[in-house]
Amino acid sequence: MKPVLLSPPKPEAIEVEPGVWSVLVDGASFELRVNGEQFDARGLAFVVETEETAQARQRASRGPAKIATTMPGKVIRLLVADGDTVTAGQGIVVVEAMKMQNEIKSPKDGVVKGLKAQPGSTVTAGQTLALIE
Repeated sequence: MKPVLLSPPKPEAIEVEPGVWSVLVDGASFELRVNGEQFDARGLAFVVETEETAQARQRASRGPAKIATTMPGKVIRLLVADGDTVTAGQGIVVVEAMKMQNEIKSPKDGVVKGLKAQPGSTVTAGQTLALIE
């Protein structure tokens, strides 16, 4: 008898609180913590890029890129200084949100301008922390 490949089961997901999802896959339950394009499941961190975020990344490469938070939190440390030259994917600032530390990275090569983040300061969702020109 020839084996039949079945598609993976479709997960069921319910957002139990902002940024926290309960996911059921084939009878197994997982807690998923989402922060922008990064999520954490059972201690494993993953980065997801949707078509929408890929298009936003391409638009950002054309002009100044705004480094902003995706959710409220606290600035833990700065990884660059004003005037530093950075490369795409380089860490700019670490923000703690929902007991997780998240490194916000530069979407493009450039120079850090107008660094507004300060270690220990509280930030709101969408707050601009720096520009990359």
